[in-house]
Amino acid sequence: MTNGSSTGDSTYWTCLTEALATLEDDFHLLLYSNAPSPSWIPENPKLSWRFIPARSARWWSYVAFPLAAKRDLADVIHTQYSLSPLAGRHGVTTVHDVSFFINPTWFPLRHRTILRKTVPSSVRRASAVITVSHTSKKEIDFYIPGFEHKIRPIYNACPPWIQRVPKQHAREEVLNRFGIEGPYMLSVGTRWPRKNFALASEAARLLQKEMHLPLVITGKEGWGAQNSVDPGSELRVGYVERGDLSFLYSAASIYVLPSLHEGFGIPMLEAWRCGTPVLCSRGGALPEIAGDAAFVENSWNAVDWAARILSLWEDEGKLTEMRERGLRREAEFSWDRAARETLQVYREVADAGS
Repeated sequence: MTNGSSTGDSTYWTCLTEALATLEDDFHLLLYSNAPSPSWIPENPKLSWRFIPARSARWWSYVAFPLAAKRDLADVIHTQYSLSPLAGRHGVTTVHDVSFFINPTWFPLRHRTILRKTVPSSVRRASAVITVSHTSKKEIDFYIPGFEHKIRPIYNACPPWIQRVPKQHAREEVLNRFGIEGPYMLSVGTRWPRKNFALASEAARLLQKEMHLPLVITGKEGWGAQNSVDPGSELRVGYVERGDLSFLYSAASIYVLPSLHEGFGIPMLEAWRCGTPVLCSRGGALPEIAGDAAFVENSWNAVDWAARILSLWEDEGKLTEMRERGLRREAEFSWDRAARETLQVYREVADAGS
């Protein structure tokens, strides 16, 4: 675990670690980081934190971490994306998606150059590759062919800190904390080009002709060109704490997820858990995760998205059905199941490497 700012990567480690800590199986998990132990690490005899300082994050990932793990006689060395050659036969990597191959312009030049160079070699040298959907497994095999036999799709789930709040209470909190009054649409995520917030923003602007349903966007600023803010149709609240997210989800009327590509799409599950109907794009694994619980819009045209939102808004029966389906669908995903399936991967790699 490096001390980085990627919220998606840290959510994965956090949820997986907490779920592994609850399993009764006989194992010990060593957690390596270039930072001191954070407060979310549960007190558990199964877990030990290893603070390994290093001169840079890259040196830490490729040298300091694997050498420390080898000194501790670790049976498995698990990373995300880039895996050091020093891991040997003990290496496992989680590759959430290969969107940096699908469209390199979604990433800054340095970021995509590193990923396109290191991830294929990591997949080749890993004893097992975990990914988060069957869609991602197919895409990894397409762009890095020949290793399908060691790719294991293991679904993510909704983070435990996201919990449904009664709508009236949630709306009161959203008004008090953010000054947002009345119904609104919500999108959550770092503002990267791949997240395609511009589509949702334009749809919200077009909707102003018919109704007042602004788009609330929360998340880090990210990078790349940002569309101009229309105060009548879009409200940006920036990065918010975990507890505030539950209020924002629960008070929202519709969650819109216009991403050009996702390997999984955790915000969709977060919205479902909070009883909010979801309208999503067909980007990447979103249709796979959506099942029949979200409306998947095939168009990438803002006019079509605005028309779809208006159609849903005027059909309360459809929205109620989507809420109910979303609650059922979200319950099908479990961090406990993900932890058990991940632990099985660890055991297979440990047995093969012994």
